[in-house]
Amino acid sequence: MRNLKKKRRIQVIMVAVLTLLVSTALIGYAMRDGINFFRSPSQVMEEPPGPGETFRIGGLVEEGSIVRGQGDTVRFSVTDGGASVPVTFKGVLPDLFAENQGMVGTGRYVNGVFEASEILAKHDETYMPKEVMDALKEQGVYKEPDA
Repeated sequence: MRNLKKKRRIQVIMVAVLTLLVSTALIGYAMRDGINFFRSPSQVMEEPPGPGETFRIGGLVEEGSIVRGQGDTVRFSVTDGGASVPVTFKGVLPDLFAENQGMVGTGRYVNGVFEASEILAKHDETYMPKEVMDALKEQGVYKEPDA
C-alpha cells in the first residue's frame, strides 16, 4: 500500500513537470514573432540585423528627408544624432508625423533600408518613447521639452 502511494505521487509529479515543460515550450513558440526588440539608428548601423528579423527603430525624423512616392509610399530617414537610417513605409502616416519629431517604426532591415510595417508618432508636444529618449541622450542630441 505504501509503495503504491509513493508510485502515484511520483506519477503526479512527473505529469506536472511534463505539463509545465510543454506549456513553457508552447508559450515560447507563440511569442517568437511577437517580441520586437528596440534599436536606435546607431545600433542598426553598427551591427545590422538579419533581413528576417523584425524589430523596432526609433529616433527623430531627419529634416528634409521626407519624400512621398507614388500612391501611399513614403521614404524618409530616422536619426539619433549619431547615425541615420533610410526608412520606407507603405500606408497612411499618423497625423502627428513630421520632420524633427519623434517616431518609432516596426519592420525589417533589408538591403540597407528599414522597411516599416507600422509607424507610430509622438502623441503630444512633450511625449517621446523612453527608448527613443535614451538613444538620443546617449548621442547627446536630446533636448528637454520647454515647460
